[in-house]
Amino acid sequence: MESECRIPMACFRPRVLALHALFWGLVSLRVFGASLLGEERTAANKPMAAPCWLVEEFVVTVDCSQCTAFQAKSWVACEHTGYVERVNCTKSNKDDYKSCRSAVTEGHLFWKFEAAMLVLMVLFALLVVVRQRSLDRLASEKVRRQIESI
Repeated sequence: MESECRIPMACFRPRVLALHALFWGLVSLRVFGASLLGEERTAANKPMAAPCWLVEEFVVTVDCSQCTAFQAKSWVACEHTGYVERVNCTKSNKDDYKSCRSAVTEGHLFWKFEAAMLVLMVLFALLVVVRQRSLDRLASEKVRRQIESI
């Protein structure tokens, strides 16, 4: 009995693991359940009609431009990207605002992504070189020891 439990926590490991699994299961159930219930409530409380540009053809009357501070806080179209364009729906002849993406901002994001990938490529290439040198050194040491033992 004494040889089995040299480390005090080793005897309780399955029990502790089961308690941890139960705890984290309940926490995740609570979090995901609350988020699902929250989505259902907001969907039930806010029935919104689809914008006209989703259901019919439209013409862009004002090109994509950055929202002002007031527009960003008050317009729903500005929330997603921070840019908005004015469209005119052809059937209903209604003017509406639609969220859009700025070509300049997209270009900046693309080059930032490319720079990050370049940095990661160089970092991992150096890591591969260092690892290969380390493995080559270990292999040559092993061969040297084998030759010395003969």
